[in-house]
Amino acid sequence: MSSPKVIVQIAIAGARILGKAFLAAGKQAIQNAKYRPPGAGGSDVAGVGNATSGSITDRLTREHRMTADEARLILNVKKEDPIEKIVQNYEHLFKANSPPEKPPKPVPGKPAIPTHSHYLQSKVVRAKERLEAELKTSMAEENSPPPPSENSPSSSSSTTPPPSS
Repeated sequence: MSSPKVIVQIAIAGARILGKAFLAAGKQAIQNAKYRPPGAGGSDVAGVGNATSGSITDRLTREHRMTADEARLILNVKKEDPIEKIVQNYEHLFKANSPPEKPPKPVPGKPAIPTHSHYLQSKVVRAKERLEAELKTSMAEENSPPPPSENSPSSSSSTTPPPSS
């Protein structure tokens, strides 16, 4: 065999091997992109997709795109904390993530480091709104009268006249 012919055959064999490897890697990448393990997070970390029942809590979770637990984590409050503690933490976090009134002058040659975050500020606002909505619905449930029971004597005897014979 001549040396140019051998070099061409080696190059062709190498190209086939690389082609098969890239094809297999592409197929594996497609499978990995399609696979979603059960219980995996993803874009539905807040559990909004699981809020499918007709309950008030699920409705609030869908409306505010945040669970009450996530809102409490953001505002660093416990379930039993009073509304004053929620408002106090909200005001602190909102102010901490607000842009400064007078921005500092940039130093030449140094990149400006942001001192505020609009994203975090909006998360704090949404967390407060979610907890306020939760409190409003719980207060509305406490103030609403209980539904009349079927066995109560006032509901059946006073509204229907006695049967006539």
